[in-house]
Amino acid sequence: MAQAGIASRRASEEIIAAGRVTLNGKVVTEQGTKADPAVDEVCVDGKRLVQAEKLRYFLLNKPIGYVTTVSDPEGRATVMELMKNCAERVYPVGRLDYNSEGLLLMTNDGDLAQSLMKAGNHVPKTYQVKISGQPDARAIAKLSAGVTIELEDGRKVKTSPAKIRLIKDATNPWYEVILIEGRNRQIRRMFQSVGFLVEKIKRVQFGPLQLDVAPGEFRSLTVREVAQLKGLASGPR
Repeated sequence: MAQAGIASRRASEEIIAAGRVTLNGKVVTEQGTKADPAVDEVCVDGKRLVQAEKLRYFLLNKPIGYVTTVSDPEGRATVMELMKNCAERVYPVGRLDYNSEGLLLMTNDGDLAQSLMKAGNHVPKTYQVKISGQPDARAIAKLSAGVTIELEDGRKVKTSPAKIRLIKDATNPWYEVILIEGRNRQIRRMFQSVGFLVEKIKRVQFGPLQLDVAPGEFRSLTVREVAQLKGLASGPR
């Protein structure tokens, strides 16, 4: 009863003692009576007890070629197909576009997901980005300070300051990009605004979470990681 959110453990004992609980239609007053919520019908004041859903948190490595949605009208593969072996139904937090890969948080904790998605929480997200061509120092400085990009609905917005550093010098170099926001296709739009196309994007970190599983694989978050995410979601105290 306490796990289902009916009352505290002590208050639940008082409710049982008062004869307000039935198990498969029979009043139960004995403390500690065993019942399986998946099989037995437990009612409090005539209302069936619905077991609270167990909250689950996973880190998924999304491969290229999957959309970050529950379903896709175009029939493309979604990240939900990668979570088939998960007992609980979980949902993606934020998005990575079809041609991007890397770390994606999956959970059924709606409150946490909503809090993490609010721009005001400024959750840092780290990407490895391959660029077609070689931006000069002026272009990188402009991107770091914030640029104006056009969104899919036609609105123009200025991006927040970003941290950008070269991690592999080449004809088509790789950069590490750290954002504190996550607009749709933001990195691609940012580099396009200074005249360069993005070839590859891989998210390697989301807040305290670091990508450490193979493409298409997922793992449960640790208790510490969940606590760190909730701390980020709650914002500065």
